Amino acid sequence: MAVQTPFSGLLFMHRLLRMSTPGHRRLRGLDLLHRGGGGTRTVSTFPVKCTEDKGDSSAAAGLLLLPRRRRPLSPLERISSLLPRDALSPEVTRLMEQDPEVSVTPEEEHGEVDPVTPSAPPALPGESAVAFGELLVAEYRRKERVEFRKMFELQPGARLQSSWGVIPHDDVAGHPAGRFLKTSRGVRILVRRASLDDYALYMKRGPAIAYPKDVSAMLMMMDVTEGDCVLESGSGSGAMSLFLSRAVGCRGRVLSVEVREDHHKRAVLNYKRWRASWSLRRGQEWPDNVQFHMGDLGKASPLLAARGFHAVALDLINPQLVLPAVIPHLHPGAVCAVYLANITQVIDLLEGVRCMALPLLCERIAEVSIRDWVVAPALRKDGRYCSRIAPVLDQDQREEADREETTAEEHQAFGSVPYIARPHPEQMGHSAFLVKLRKCVR
Repeated sequence: MAVQTPFSGLLFMHRLLRMSTPGHRRLRGLDLLHRGGGGTRTVSTFPVKCTEDKGDSSAAAGLLLLPRRRRPLSPLERISSLLPRDALSPEVTRLMEQDPEVSVTPEEEHGEVDPVTPSAPPALPGESAVAFGELLVAEYRRKERVEFRKMFELQPGARLQSSWGVIPHDDVAGHPAGRFLKTSRGVRILVRRASLDDYALYMKRGPAIAYPKDVSAMLMMMDVTEGDCVLESGSGSGAMSLFLSRAVGCRGRVLSVEVREDHHKRAVLNYKRWRASWSLRRGQEWPDNVQFHMGDLGKASPLLAARGFHAVALDLINPQLVLPAVIPHLHPGAVCAVYLANITQVIDLLEGVRCMALPLLCERIAEVSIRDWVVAPALRKDGRYCSRIAPVLDQDQREEADREETTAEEHQAFGSVPYIARPHPEQMGHSAFLVKLRKCVR
């Protein structure tokens, strides 16, 4: 839809555009005025042609009164646009020809999407891309808090569902781990490989697991090293078995005994699932060094016959009932670590050791507690960093400090931003008591 507008009206419209349009977007409007003369022009909100009264309409160049959205001009383009074409050097002309105009969408202009996707850095030695079948963890953090965390197995055609949007699994496969991906709602979620710690916390469970913080303390108590032979009673969901399997390595062995059939099956499935994911991740097999056995350890004398153990880990309701069958197969000076949920169980254990006169020395009863902290730069309500304000002595220094605070950039100098440091509001409470019993020869 075109209308006939006199040149004075065209000039008025250009002034309106000048007040509402950035400087680098007014170039085409200026070009239209410089080329135009007196008379009548045909103007439209769509791309139109500027025709001269004397010339042929086919010779007029197509110009936009309302230009397209463009990327910000570089300093070279700003200066070159103010100079005549014949005044530019050949080097500048070649650079301008190599940098064509790039249109920018409204989403890019407002920072909703990245205009340029950075190229992936070169792979480091030993680095591998994520493959289907691996176990991954997706997490979303907001204001130093984890709002979403989920472990999943990467499968072709599947999708990661969350309250913050959807991510197709096909977009994750074939790329490096530990990168941010945007969901269908534009939320950036970190996708990384699952560690053994993550797997123990988020795998399918039967009974309650031994938490990694307690398992690490038990491994230190037992002093488990590569090549050891370890006995575990109470396979549960298989968390302790996996940590022991990694500790003893390829040359060691772990015997895991469970009395309940459902717990035994769950532990075996979790162990196999982790081994399958590990082989895809590293290109080598996880050591198959755990022997799962279903039965009562107190009545498993044939199973323990001709065996010796460097350490024993017990996770039972009444561990004192199996100690008479276990202690003869424990090396002298070795440690039996017991995982108990209640302090009354600890009392019953020590009373059983005393009454049966077992050659055990209770060296330690401990409770492992971890206190998480929040340490982050202090921010104002508008999202800017706070600034350290040194004490001032006179009015001039106070005014100068106020000016520096108001003009501070987002990335301030080292040591100029104060930090907040306080305990995290969500803490993990009591999980278990750990009892360290050492076999001694009397």
